[in-house]
Amino acid sequence: MAESAGAGDRVFTVTRWVAVAVIPFLVAAAFLLYTFPTRTGELFAWPIDPPLSAYLLASAYVGGVWFFGGVATARRWHRVAHGFPAVVVFAGLLLVATLLHLDRFSQNISFFTWMALYATTPVIVAVLGIVQRPQDPRVPETVDVAIPRPVRIALAAIGAAALCAGVAVFVAPAVAVEVWAWQLTPLTARVTGAVLTLTGVVNAALLWDARWSSFRLLFQAQLLSLVAIALSLIARREDLLTDRPAAPLFVAMIVAALLAYGGLSVWCEARMQRAAVSRSRVSIRRLE
Repeated sequence: MAESAGAGDRVFTVTRWVAVAVIPFLVAAAFLLYTFPTRTGELFAWPIDPPLSAYLLASAYVGGVWFFGGVATARRWHRVAHGFPAVVVFAGLLLVATLLHLDRFSQNISFFTWMALYATTPVIVAVLGIVQRPQDPRVPETVDVAIPRPVRIALAAIGAAALCAGVAVFVAPAVAVEVWAWQLTPLTARVTGAVLTLTGVVNAALLWDARWSSFRLLFQAQLLSLVAIALSLIARREDLLTDRPAAPLFVAMIVAALLAYGGLSVWCEARMQRAAVSRSRVSIRRLE
């Protein structure tokens, strides 16, 4: 743990500016979806019903605001690197979903903004991720902790399950419409599938990267999204189809994920704090 991140571990200026440019759109979309869930047909890119589907998409945007805010202010590239593939997959799937269901979209400024963003974001973020990749020195920071292998494998397995579920829902939306926890359309099913892939893509990186500093910001973003989803389930509980087994299962999964990510974050932060205190004491002794 004594080895520190290299001097090249930096976020390029262009990457920061792209993050800054994306944030206002995420904030605006989250605001519209949360504040006017029953008016999405006129104010958003397409009519979303029931509101719980709008809230689920908004929760992803809430996490995205935190993530891109971190990209804009991060001092080291490796702290945000693993979020870029997740954004590429998520945005790419939403572009595909849009092209497959163009007839469902409103011909308004929100749609044209949506189309412009999702036609460009996957490419731009992918290019930035590739160009930035050599900046990761692949060593721990001066004060860092390692996530234990069993924990990383467990989280990667959970992420893989979420990724598989997301891909299945995206590929077979007609099946999802019949079994999901709330009413879906083929379009909202595919959007739901795209949201589910976020956790899976991020968690896959745990298989080769044990640094807590690499996942700290990402887990914070996921926790924000999970809290937003949990509050949405409470606010729109009438949208849940309680006669379907998927409803209690989805609620249980959100609660379990909140506990898992929250518990791990608290534990790792406490270990980092102890490591920082220990390092400070060593430095003081050397000065003496």
